[in-house]
Amino acid sequence: MRYRMNRILLILLLFAACFSACTKSNDVAAQVNAQGIIDGKIISAYLKSKGLPEQHVDTTGVCYVIDTLGVGDAIYTSATQVTLSYTGWLLQTNSTLGKVFASSGPTFHPSFILGDVIRGWQLGLSAETKIQPGGAITLFVPSRYAYGPYPQSDVGLPANAVLVFHILLYNVTN
Repeated sequence: MRYRMNRILLILLLFAACFSACTKSNDVAAQVNAQGIIDGKIISAYLKSKGLPEQHVDTTGVCYVIDTLGVGDAIYTSATQVTLSYTGWLLQTNSTLGKVFASSGPTFHPSFILGDVIRGWQLGLSAETKIQPGGAITLFVPSRYAYGPYPQSDVGLPANAVLVFHILLYNVTN
């Protein structure tokens, strides 16, 4: 009898464990969308506090401010090589820029293949923003188009970091 009661109790515990595991949400899309809303509010608050227009790259949530348009008629693809200089900041929730976490410096102008950089740069350095060689742009990149939920401890970025990049575009090569 005791053996039978223990067996029934064990079965009930297993059912309870299964049901409790099923109720936990692990919906990645919902988590990404929720973080996107948070990121959008952080970017909007910063732009509003600085009196800057909220210009979006399509519906991605990546925003930009063009300082100088540049000249030319460059076409951008994932194979396009861009030569530029940049400075990157963490955008904090209190509408301030955090510390510089990355910079090419004033005299070094690295070249990158657009398909190899974060998605925020790919979207921000696109035909939609119309930035051309000689131009300068500031990109406001939601976390999902940067490093997402993965902290970048080597440069001091937390998970879900919203980033700001000021980019001077020197050359575009296809």
